[in-house]
Amino acid sequence: MRFDLDVAQHQLEWPELLSRARYAEDAGFTAAWVFDHFKPLYGDASGPCFEAWTLLAALAASTERIRLGAMVTGVTYRHPSILATEAVTVDHMSNGRLELGIGAAWFEEEHRELGIPFPPVEDRVEMLEEAVQVVRLLMTEDRATFQGKHYALRGATYHPRPVQRPHPPIWIGAAGERLAIPVAARRADVWNVFGSIESLERKSEVLDRHAKQAGRDPSEIVRTTDLSISEPWDDVRRNLEALGQIGFTGAVMSWPSEGKGRLEEFVDRVMPEFAG
Repeated sequence: MRFDLDVAQHQLEWPELLSRARYAEDAGFTAAWVFDHFKPLYGDASGPCFEAWTLLAALAASTERIRLGAMVTGVTYRHPSILATEAVTVDHMSNGRLELGIGAAWFEEEHRELGIPFPPVEDRVEMLEEAVQVVRLLMTEDRATFQGKHYALRGATYHPRPVQRPHPPIWIGAAGERLAIPVAARRADVWNVFGSIESLERKSEVLDRHAKQAGRDPSEIVRTTDLSISEPWDDVRRNLEALGQIGFTGAVMSWPSEGKGRLEEFVDRVMPEFAG
């Protein structure tokens, strides 16, 4: 099981964010994740909340081994051509440690406050699928051409190529069984989803079905989910065992409300049993 740590920047200043990322690196987590929002999701709404991609660039220059990403980049916030250039930049600054997470975005209040258009969910999911195609093309081809409903490329070239070839792993965050999961089935290298074990098993079957319809081998899509470590350790172990049984090989945990000590317990008492 791969273990990642979400250091999400709600209410945090740079020194604490850097400290958390370096702790994750030293403790043996595979990746440290930030989130892609412009205001905290809880607590004081006027509190600090750094922008995701400039933060990733700073973390890339301040760490050595840990992989880095935004879980997940909202497709509404940046044109995918711009996102591709940002991602390549961070991939170089990190020497090939970027995980590229993309999702359809959901925080309507944030969009309204900042004057960012918030299309209906059907449009946002269409934008997500087109964005992944645009990003891949710009990272792998010269004079790329693409014509979608929402985005277009006309003989576009961007250099340099990513350090990771053909491109950093593309994570798609998708929970909706009717619209979003089918996009992940067609386009994702890694699928991230949340929910109970029962719902994850059902959603995974939906992913399998749509992957086969798209001509993909479902086993090639890596499956990851969130993991709470606030429950008793025996419950955490049972959840990890259950996730493995239904084909999930990655767990992303948030920085726990109990503080760093709880993480240190997890690293000492649970992670060695499942890491690998």
